[in-house]
Amino acid sequence: MKGDKVVKKSPFLVMLAFLLVLPLFGFHATAQASGFTDVPSRAQKEVNYLAEGGIATGSSATKFDAKKIVTRQEAAAFISRALQLDGKVRNTIFKDVQASNPSSGLIQSAVDKGILNGYADKTFLPNKPVTRGEMAIMIARAFGYPFDGSFSGAANALMSRGIASGMSDGSFGSKQQIIRMDFSVFLARAINPEFRTKNTTSFTKTFWVDTNNLNVRTGPSTSYKKTGSLQKNVQILGGHEVGSWVYVKAGNTVGFVHKSYLRNTGEASNGTDQPVTPPATPDENDNTDNKTEKPDVIDKADPRLGNQILILDPGHGGSDPGASGFGINEKDVVLDTGLKVNEFLKKTPFKVYMTRTGDTFPSLSDRTKFAKSKNGNVFVSIHANASNGAGNGTETFYYSAAATNPYVSDSKLLATKIQQRMLNALQLKNRGVKTANYYVIKYNSMPAALAELGFIDNANDNQKLKSDYWRTAAAKAIYLGILDYYKAKGYQVDSLYDVAQ
Repeated sequence: MKGDKVVKKSPFLVMLAFLLVLPLFGFHATAQASGFTDVPSRAQKEVNYLAEGGIATGSSATKFDAKKIVTRQEAAAFISRALQLDGKVRNTIFKDVQASNPSSGLIQSAVDKGILNGYADKTFLPNKPVTRGEMAIMIARAFGYPFDGSFSGAANALMSRGIASGMSDGSFGSKQQIIRMDFSVFLARAINPEFRTKNTTSFTKTFWVDTNNLNVRTGPSTSYKKTGSLQKNVQILGGHEVGSWVYVKAGNTVGFVHKSYLRNTGEASNGTDQPVTPPATPDENDNTDNKTEKPDVIDKADPRLGNQILILDPGHGGSDPGASGFGINEKDVVLDTGLKVNEFLKKTPFKVYMTRTGDTFPSLSDRTKFAKSKNGNVFVSIHANASNGAGNGTETFYYSAAATNPYVSDSKLLATKIQQRMLNALQLKNRGVKTANYYVIKYNSMPAALAELGFIDNANDNQKLKSDYWRTAAAKAIYLGILDYYKAKGYQVDSLYDVAQ
């Protein structure tokens, strides 16, 4: 155009301008954690790993608050989620942590496990910053690393395992406050040895897989990716445990599996063969999406069974161990038994929910509310007894007053059928079918029974309760008792008996 001055741009200047602008358009994001723009590359993998498992979260989808100082509340939450502890909000023993605090349950669970402590004035100080030394003690306690109780002892426990390293001045910096990003790095390394600075993985335990198609995952929850699967009766090596999950190795397959599907003996149990994905919460514990039943089993079964909803209730859990004896706790025995019952039921048309599938503690009212919310048709609570070593045998209870639970006759029938099957299976003393005022059978709105497998503080009964073989036998008995109940009610269930063979 006339009067305009034309300026020719050299290729060098064009390239220089492009390089100066380039970082503004996303190449810098390669040094950030996926989704979080404030996490540098040195912590990217570890933060992403915890975020994938729902262990650590940011203040938004893009902000992790990477350099924010970790508080005691956050530390308790991160560790409790990693160990799958009970996070249900509730009142705590601390006057400054009320049920209105979203982390109240996680804090109380961490304290119950001895990972953190409160103060003499019954406070927890949830917003108090955490130091590197305190972090080392928390992680050492959470993962069972032996140490002498001191900051330096805990620091050495972490450094010797490639989880943490010292400061540039040669010290560990125990009094220095720790930021969220660094806390996440150390926690991720404790969980998964793949992130450690040196190879300290040790597989010293031997297990056998107790189900087919057992999922192996990159982390200790179903939120993590599946990396492979293992078949029933395969012998594997086990390392450390993270909550209810075990870090295992089988050939070239390494990862986490849910320990309820492993046994520590080469003797095969009578469990069922089916894909396994342990649910994380009661609401997710619906077996209808994970059935591998044979077509002829379903075809021959009563079509009405598909509308029948069963509630399994392993008693106690979390901070409530229940009865104990000879080194085992009731909560563990009944959870394992309940999971095994659920495994049998997965091959049937029934819809099944569990009040807990891990080491959590739903309150008694939570259990009955849960059952009612699912419109349950049958409720079976599983327990173990205790009587200072004086009692022994098997018994099953129902509630006999129609004022609170109108299904008296059906509850008695259910209890009777389960008791008969348990006697045949466990070969223990018959203590009978009895009535009782136990909350979960009294305040329910469906036929309900409470089975006491045996006395955990009796030497003879205990031998069976601690045995994987006998717990499987108990689970089979409960399963068959439920079938017997439905058969007595006029349902066609004959084809389903073969599931427990």
